[in-house]
Amino acid sequence: MPVSTYLVVALGAVVAGFVQGLSGFAFGLVSLSFWAWVLDPKLAAFLAVSGAFTGQVVAVLSVRRGFDLKRLAPFVLGGLAGIPLGLLLLPRLDADWFKVILGVLLLVWCPAMLLARNLPRVTVGGRFADALVGLGGGLMGALGGFTGVLPTLWCTLRRYERDVQRAVIQNFNLAMLSVTVVTYVASGLVTRAMLPMLAVVLPAMLIPTLLGARIYLGISEAAFRTLVLSLLTLSGLVLVGASLPRIL
Repeated sequence: MPVSTYLVVALGAVVAGFVQGLSGFAFGLVSLSFWAWVLDPKLAAFLAVSGAFTGQVVAVLSVRRGFDLKRLAPFVLGGLAGIPLGLLLLPRLDADWFKVILGVLLLVWCPAMLLARNLPRVTVGGRFADALVGLGGGLMGALGGFTGVLPTLWCTLRRYERDVQRAVIQNFNLAMLSVTVVTYVASGLVTRAMLPMLAVVLPAMLIPTLLGARIYLGISEAAFRTLVLSLLTLSGLVLVGASLPRIL
């Protein structure tokens, strides 16, 4: 590959690592906005999953915000059910239409939440609703690698405190990404030819991830909510931008 490709991959890893360290999610969303233009989709997906997994491990070690198993369990159990469901639906479902619909919903709902400061807190559904959202996160991970989008939006609607939300999303993503990495390796998707590019991504993202995690410790609840909703809006743009041209 040309040197310029390695530079784009490294830049994507730096920016995505910083965003993930700061927000607790979105490595794949940010990195793929760089890598989709220069890498084969399978290689880009592997690098995004590997980078996100590494970033979550770093975040767990550097931003420890508790481990509430009772709160987390429904999300994780739902997500574990969602991954095989997504893999089953993948050849049967029009993934591009699915992503466009979800992206449009995020583009409408998240800016509305940013503008409306006094939206009511969602309290219905209990753990069953949490499990359904986790299932959606696992399904989205299998369909496009976006495990954190739905759970993050749901935690925001629940109006969880910043550290509670961070703990849920961080641990949920770590669990889902662990399963995804194992699945990639077991299925033979990972080849020796991918390893040199992985050796670029992991060192490039390490310091930015730690820097983002350090900044997270100093931001307010309001700033964190704005950051999360802005990233979810970006998620909607990425989903629509990646899929709409193929539909048209």
